[in-house]
Amino acid sequence: MRCCAADQFERKTSPLDPDMSAAGDRLFRDLARNAEGAVLLCTDLHAGNILASEREPWLMIDPKPYIGDPTYDALQHMLNRERLMSDPLRLVERMAGLLDLDAQRLRLWLFARCVIEAPDWPNLGQVARALAPE
Repeated sequence: MRCCAADQFERKTSPLDPDMSAAGDRLFRDLARNAEGAVLLCTDLHAGNILASEREPWLMIDPKPYIGDPTYDALQHMLNRERLMSDPLRLVERMAGLLDLDAQRLRLWLFARCVIEAPDWPNLGQVARALAPE
């Protein structure tokens, strides 16, 4: 998966401390490089992009396709959940279980994505702090 989001992040001012910003940026790039397998990703899968359909029970619209780590694809849905702000760790565990994903890898991806998005969505800084690796 290309790291254009990480490249754009480098040009923005983050509300997070520099060490956390650097850790999130580095992790975003590392996770993209060290996935066990690569699949076709939607990258914009959230409730607003899933419609009831006649041909199939559900229709996914507006994909933003990339090839990359399957764990990454859960993030957009998670970022659009109110639960993310109130209990990000529990949301990670729940989504990992529902999607049969590695919870630690999902947590790291979500931390990195929150760091990358924090300049535009400052509330994600709070989530990044809650998810930060020990």
